[in-house]
Amino acid sequence: MNLLKQIEQEQITKLTTGKEIPDFAPGDTVIVNVKVVEGERSRVQAYEGVCIARAGGGINQSFTVRKISYGEGVERVFPLYSPMVDSIKVVRRGKVRRAKLYYLRGLRGKKARITEKQDHAADAKAAS
Repeated sequence: MNLLKQIEQEQITKLTTGKEIPDFAPGDTVIVNVKVVEGERSRVQAYEGVCIARAGGGINQSFTVRKISYGEGVERVFPLYSPMVDSIKVVRRGKVRRAKLYYLRGLRGKKARITEKQDHAADAKAAS
């Protein structure tokens, strides 16, 4: 069993070379830059939304991002260690008490807002 974890860890380090994956949790607003191939051309497209779930473990880890596009809710599942994912950037941290935020699917407008997490430890460090 330990050998499997070791091989998995080697694959994760191989896939993340030159790429930094930040610590983020459900409730955080993230920008995921995705490589899109159209014919022979390739480009990077930004997908910004709220992370509503993280699933799996190890190399099979994935996360779901939800955004509102032209008044319609759109969700997309990204494998965390996929070569298709170019980069991930955390825009703001959300204060939530759930691991899965599927309840956001039924909310519209202001009710779907997530309050921002206050980091008092960072504020105290900056002040001193």
